[in-house]
Amino acid sequence: MCGIVGFVDNKIADKKPVIEAMMDTIKHRGPNSSGELVNEDTALGFRRLSIIDINSGMQPIYNEDKSKAVIFNGEIYNYQGIREELIQKGHTFTTETDTEVLLHGFEEWGIEELLKRIRGMFAFVIYDLETGDITGARDFFGIKPLYYYNKNGTFIFGSEIKSFLKHPNFVKELNKQALKPYLTFQYSALNETFFKNVFRIPEGHYFKFHKGKLQIKKYWDVDFKEKQDSLENTVKKIDEALRESVKAHAISDVPVGSLLSSGVDSSYVTAILKPQHTYSIDFDTSTYEEGSAAKELAANLGLENTRGIVTADEAMKSIPLIQYYMDEPDSNPSCVPLYFLTKLASRDVTVILSGEGADELFAGYANYGYHSHSKTVRVVAEELKKLPKGVRYKLAHGLKKLPNFPGRLHLYESTAKAEEFFIGQAKVFSEQEAAKVVKPDFEKSRSVKEIVMRSYRKVADYQDEVKKMQYLDLHQFMANDIILKADRMSMANSMELRVPFLDKKVAELAETIPTKYLLNSKDSKYALRVAAERALPKAWAKREKLGFPVPIRDWIHTEKVYNEMHELFSEDFAGEFFDQDMILKMLDGFYKGENDDRRKIWTIYTFLIWYKVYFINDGAKPDIDPQVKVAYSNQ
Repeated sequence: MCGIVGFVDNKIADKKPVIEAMMDTIKHRGPNSSGELVNEDTALGFRRLSIIDINSGMQPIYNEDKSKAVIFNGEIYNYQGIREELIQKGHTFTTETDTEVLLHGFEEWGIEELLKRIRGMFAFVIYDLETGDITGARDFFGIKPLYYYNKNGTFIFGSEIKSFLKHPNFVKELNKQALKPYLTFQYSALNETFFKNVFRIPEGHYFKFHKGKLQIKKYWDVDFKEKQDSLENTVKKIDEALRESVKAHAISDVPVGSLLSSGVDSSYVTAILKPQHTYSIDFDTSTYEEGSAAKELAANLGLENTRGIVTADEAMKSIPLIQYYMDEPDSNPSCVPLYFLTKLASRDVTVILSGEGADELFAGYANYGYHSHSKTVRVVAEELKKLPKGVRYKLAHGLKKLPNFPGRLHLYESTAKAEEFFIGQAKVFSEQEAAKVVKPDFEKSRSVKEIVMRSYRKVADYQDEVKKMQYLDLHQFMANDIILKADRMSMANSMELRVPFLDKKVAELAETIPTKYLLNSKDSKYALRVAAERALPKAWAKREKLGFPVPIRDWIHTEKVYNEMHELFSEDFAGEFFDQDMILKMLDGFYKGENDDRRKIWTIYTFLIWYKVYFINDGAKPDIDPQVKVAYSNQ
C-alpha cells in the first residue's frame, strides 16, 4: 500500500524539489520509504508502506531495458500465477512484488488485456521513457483513489489532491458547483471535485496521456443479470466465493487483523479470517454501543478483541484533521469512528480487513425495500413486485398520493420506478432546501436528477428496480463516500484496509443472484446472512444493520460544541456560502430541542471546517494528534 504522484510540465526546469514536496504531503500513505523518477518533462514520485517483498519492492520499478517504469498503489491478489506465466514468456523479474507483474504484463499484453487478467485493488501509472506516454488505471470499484489536473500544459496525477497544492503551476480554486449537491448527498457528488479542474479517474477506467492529449476509457462495470438457481446452491456459492476472497486478501508479509462491528459483514469476514487481532470502537456515551457485542463475538470465535473508546472532546478535536485527510468535505459521521478504529489497529498490524461493499452487492440497505418492521407489509410488497411493470408503476403513483399509513412508504418504494424516488443512501438536504440555504453564487449546479441519471441511464433496460438501486449505489454512494473514507482514514494512520467483498470474483457471483434471494419478506441481504451462518452463530448472521452509529446528537447538545459551532457559523467566511440567519436558526433550534436537524448542521459544519483547512489555512495539516483510549483487550 502506497501513495503515487506525478506530473508532466515543460515549464518547470528543476522538477526534483517539486516532486519531493508533493511526495512529502502523502507521506502518511507510505512512511517506510520513497522513490522518484525525473526525466525530461516528466516526474514520478512514490511513497511506500511495505506489505509484500519488504526488502526489495522499492518503486519506481523498471522493465529489463529500463524503457518503462511503473508506480503502483494497491494489491494484486492473483499476481503469483500471472508472474509465473510472464516468466515462461521470457520476462525477467528483479523483485517478488505484485507491482512488477503490472509492468511486464503491460509489455506482454497491453493495458486492456492486463486489466482483464488482474484481480485486486489498484491505482497505477506506467511511463514510457522513450515516447513520453503515460498509461494508468483505477481498479474495478474505485477502492484506490486516482485524481488528475490537466490545464494550461500542466498534467498532474496522484493518490490525493493535497499533493497537487505543492505544484507551482496548479491553480487552486473552489469549484462552486460542488457545494449544493454536497448538501444533499453528504459527499462530493460530481465528476469534478471541490477543486476546480481536478477530476477523478472513474472506477473501472484507464487513461492514456499521449503528446498532451488525455483519453479515458471504461474497461469494466458491474452487470446485474440474474441466473436461476436454488437458494441452497446460491448460499453455497456465496460462502465459497467469500472464503476464497478472504484467503486471497490475507496474503501479506506483515501482520493482518480485522475490523469488527456488531454487523454481519465484518463479522463474517472475521469469522473466516480468524486473525489474532480484531478491533472495535465505541464512544463515551450510552446512546450507541457496539463494543460489547464485538467482544462477545470475538470471544465466541476464540479471538483477541481490542476495544477503543473515543471521547466527545477527542472526536470533535479530530474533525479538522479528518477533513484534511479526506481532501474533499465529507459529512458522513462514520469518518470519525473509522479514523480512530484504524488508529487503534495501527498499534499492532499494518493490514486490516473490513466489510465494505456487502450492502451494495447483496442488497443490504433498508431503502431497497425493507423499511417496514411488519412482516405482513413485507409479504404484501413481495407479491406486488411480481405484477407487470406498468401495473406496479400505476399502483405506486396511487400510493404516493394517499395520506400516510403504516407501511405506505415500504409499499410505494417496492412498486415505484427507482428513478422516481431513489438517489442513493445519503440524503441530507432536499434539493429545494439546499438551494435556499446557499448564497446565489452557489445555486447553479447540476441537479440531483442529472447526477443520478448518469448511472440510471446505463441500466435503463433493467427489469428489476432493486438492481437499479444497487448499481446507483455502487457508482455514487460507495465509490464517492464509503470506500473513499475507508482508504483515507486507514491511510491517515498508515494502514492498508482491504475489502474482500469488493472482489471481482465475488461481484461476478453477486451479479447473478436473483433479488428474491437477497431482499424478501424474511430479511435484507438474506442469502448472504444464510451463508454467514456457516461461519457465525445464527444470532450474528441475523443482526440488524447499524453501520457506524455516531452520537452527533449528543455532541451538538453539549454547550462546548454548540458554542464552537455557533462561532464557526457566525464567521464572515461562512456568510460567503450560506444564509447565516438560516443556519444559525437551525443550530439554535436543534440545541433547544425544537428540531432534529443534526445531519444538516453536521454537513454545513464539516464543509466549513474543510474550507478553513484548505483555503483559509492553505492546506496546512492541522497540528492535532487525537488519542483513542483502550477500554479492554481480551488477550
